[in-house]
Amino acid sequence: MDEAAAGPDGVRPPGAPGGGGDGRGTGAPGLDGRSGDAAPGGDAARAEGTAEAAAATGAEQTPAAARIEDALAGPLVAAVQAARGYGGLVYLRSRDRRSLVLAVVTGVPRSLLKAWWRVPVGGALPMAEAYRRSESLWLPDERAAMPRFPQFTAGLPYSFASAHQPVRVGGETVGVLVVLCSAARGPGDARAADTVLRAARQELEDRLTRRTGEPGGTAGIGYDADPVSVRFPAPAAHAVRIGLLDWDLDTGRCSADDEALAVLGVRRSDFGGTLADIEARISPDDLHELRAGRQDALVSGRVRARHFRVLDESAAEGEIRYRPVELWGHLVPSSAGAGRLLVGALVDAAGGVTAAEAAERLPDGLFSLDQDGRGIYANRRCAELLGCEREELLGRYPWDVITWLRDPAYEDRYRAAMLSQEPVSFLVRHPDGGWLGFVLYPGVHGLTGRVYPSGPPTGTEPVTATADGVVPGTGNGAPPPEPVTTARAGALYHVVQMASALTEAVTVRDVCRAVSEQLLPAFGAEQLALYTVSEGRMYLLWESGYPKDFLVPFEGVTLDTRLPGVHALTTRLPLFFESPEALAGAYPGIALDRMSAWSFLPLIASGRSVGSCIVGWDRARRFTPDERSALTALSGLVAQALERARLYDAESAVARGLQEGLLPHRLPVIEGLRTTGRYLPGTQGMAIGGDWYDVIRTGRGVALVIGDVEGHSVGAAAVMGQLRSAVHAFAASESPPQEVITHTNRLLTELDADAFATCCYVELDPRTGRALAVRAGHPPPLLRHPDGRAELLDLVGGVMLGVQPDADYPVTALTLDPGSVLVLYTDGLVEQPGSDIDTGIQEVTRCLVRTPADSVEHLADQLIRTARRTPDRPDDVALLLTAYGGPREPPPGRG
Repeated sequence: MDEAAAGPDGVRPPGAPGGGGDGRGTGAPGLDGRSGDAAPGGDAARAEGTAEAAAATGAEQTPAAARIEDALAGPLVAAVQAARGYGGLVYLRSRDRRSLVLAVVTGVPRSLLKAWWRVPVGGALPMAEAYRRSESLWLPDERAAMPRFPQFTAGLPYSFASAHQPVRVGGETVGVLVVLCSAARGPGDARAADTVLRAARQELEDRLTRRTGEPGGTAGIGYDADPVSVRFPAPAAHAVRIGLLDWDLDTGRCSADDEALAVLGVRRSDFGGTLADIEARISPDDLHELRAGRQDALVSGRVRARHFRVLDESAAEGEIRYRPVELWGHLVPSSAGAGRLLVGALVDAAGGVTAAEAAERLPDGLFSLDQDGRGIYANRRCAELLGCEREELLGRYPWDVITWLRDPAYEDRYRAAMLSQEPVSFLVRHPDGGWLGFVLYPGVHGLTGRVYPSGPPTGTEPVTATADGVVPGTGNGAPPPEPVTTARAGALYHVVQMASALTEAVTVRDVCRAVSEQLLPAFGAEQLALYTVSEGRMYLLWESGYPKDFLVPFEGVTLDTRLPGVHALTTRLPLFFESPEALAGAYPGIALDRMSAWSFLPLIASGRSVGSCIVGWDRARRFTPDERSALTALSGLVAQALERARLYDAESAVARGLQEGLLPHRLPVIEGLRTTGRYLPGTQGMAIGGDWYDVIRTGRGVALVIGDVEGHSVGAAAVMGQLRSAVHAFAASESPPQEVITHTNRLLTELDADAFATCCYVELDPRTGRALAVRAGHPPPLLRHPDGRAELLDLVGGVMLGVQPDADYPVTALTLDPGSVLVLYTDGLVEQPGSDIDTGIQEVTRCLVRTPADSVEHLADQLIRTARRTPDRPDDVALLLTAYGGPREPPPGRG
């Protein structure tokens, strides 16, 4: 709930966060990241104004094309071009306004920004500061960023410049435009950046303004989906493999010849003739290109060189490899005389590239990587120097194919090139003793590399690459007798990165997830198990990568059990085993799986034993001193985070118990009525809030009440308890409905609790079915008629409670027919991640219609079924059902 979201009469408009809306906006569909003005991500001039051109030609915006990300694509590309940058991002505020969520990205692979897809509004990050202060921010390089934003620099320790521009609608900041530039190029200072980005930012703001449905309206602007990648303009490639495709833009039906299906990698027997069959073959990062191609056809009548990648069927099982494809075509009337048909050609851009012939004649090796770092081209000389087949490199990461390049430092070179957009060079010693020089030339669409024979570096310690890693100081070029690996250059980087991730982890589940997502890829491990100690026994908190039921025998073992995880905890010393033989020798009879090396790390926080962390690798390895130090340091960070999270979870459980204790445990039995209630706490943060419901006997009948206090905290639950008691007292004193809400509003104002609440109060006479209803900023109730129809009741509303001490609350008269069911609910029921408020209300209404009303218990369970199964509920859910007339059920408790 949000005071700022209230309308002129205090009733939150549809789309306002927390009341009758979810930050999605019914008057402006698409502000939730699922619909919006179409704007293809091709060249900027074409991207700008596409939606307007479509409107002028009568081309409707379909749900697939009308997404907010598409509306932002054109201005984002234009901003990057204006600043002579190489990448751009648009962040929009989340529905609950606690986070900034990455909506659109161009010029930079999403994978490099995974840690920054969602950032807290209050975080010490440049995009968050630009949002909070509503001021432009310019960071010319990493030296300027480090003292102000150390967490940001630790996560992206590369040299680049960035401009952060607040995006405003109606004077309110709703997001941030970020442009990334080479530190050596681009705007020279903040004033220059603001000048060159002004036009593109204005276009971005104009498009958002048009989508709000009213001047200055911002309540519906919110985004909680994953970011969408927009391809930066690129020249068309030339290819020789071409297939023909007919695409009905109105029905989504497609027909393709055999060559087109071959380009897509689809067998004729598996092709169902729908657009979904084609989309299933396309990289998720490139789906925007297909939608943009459709819009090109609707606006200009043709599609020119839309690039996207399709899955490569030649990849080994379990591998994900892509091939580049282009779409060309033009629009014609369909054979039926109605509708629009795109007659197009699919061009396999991976084959027959003329430039490849020239590259084959060069004495040096050449290769090309896409934005994500996967190989898309290598000449014959490159394969010879690297000692592998060209086909092995295509669609895969080089450091995964070539074992002696598996030192994460080499992957880091790729990241440095892509994010600095400056050439990067380095030397590597081949296992045969020779040296190879590498030069990486980055661009917005990927990276071109050169590899050539070289002499050894001067004045440096020799470094020998082996089949499994790099060993400093061997000098003679002979590989060591055992497989080895090395910690990433600067293993401290992972410690800092883990610390950054753990600072944002709140619950034990958050901590475990952060450890799994950070530690496994950082050290190339395949398995992780986190154990906690409780009452002298070890219990599993989290596991990843283990065979099914493998860990079951270890659950609940005592601290005197002879197991390495237990010994690491009791001795407070980390244990490292570099081979299965070493582990089996130290612990005879211990069960082994497919792993070949392990680390058993004690989790000690402030001198207290918290648990153990077990990490497994699928190949034998030698743990270097740096790697042992880094893993030990990480275990300390994990222990501190787990201890903090356990205390938080314990406090949260107490708070939830307090909240549930304030709710009615049993509803009164009322002659002629059947009532039941449901309550589900939110799952984010402390997972407590201020939702409540009540059924109160009055002298004139019965009062049905539901309310929602702003916020999710112990304070919100305490205010809820006070309001519930106040409403109960005023209702029991036989005050009319209007006075009950008026007195409650005045009480909340006088409490000086700095809180606001919504409420819906219905006084019903069970003998006649007549009712008087008052609504204070709360979502309107639903009514199921005896014949099964359902409708949203149009109740006149007043301001939220606690806003205006002398506010008036109008009363609406209703009459319920026997067999009717009145549904009161809080906004958590109709606010689901990824959908707008109208969609949520429609889904609940449809469920209300199709579910028999013979049992209010069954009906209530069905209405909250979707919410109950949602793992990440941002808000509480409260539901109160009242069936008027009909047979009475045994009175249930609260569900």
